[in-house]
Amino acid sequence: QVQLVESGGGLVQAGGSLRLSCAASGRTFSSYCVGWFRQAPGKERGFVAGITWSAGSTYYADFVKGRFTISRDNAKNTVYLQMNSLKPEDTAIYYCAAVLSRVVRTSRQSYDYWGQGTQVTVSS
Repeated sequence: QVQLVESGGGLVQAGGSLRLSCAASGRTFSSYCVGWFRQAPGKERGFVAGITWSAGSTYYADFVKGRFTISRDNAKNTVYLQMNSLKPEDTAIYYCAAVLSRVVRTSRQSYDYWGQGTQVTVSS
């Protein structure tokens, strides 16, 4: 059974940084894609960034390009989302998700496994 556990959320001022972690367990993830999604109150859950575990290929939503960086640590089975220059509109619950895929998937419906989410709040 695949398990994904997010951590690293919190309260930060605008312009600050946070690093989210997604610890994965339950199987070998070399053929998986891991994505970060976020959901603000009253809004749908949307794609933020994704990475393929084996090749490390990445893809970002336009609104985070240049500010967020996704990476993975194979030895720790962990995917990170480094978030810099945070804005109040980045406030949301952030989820990591995984799917068996060698390309980055951006559709929420493509993902089979989800973590419980971690709250990120950016104050102005």
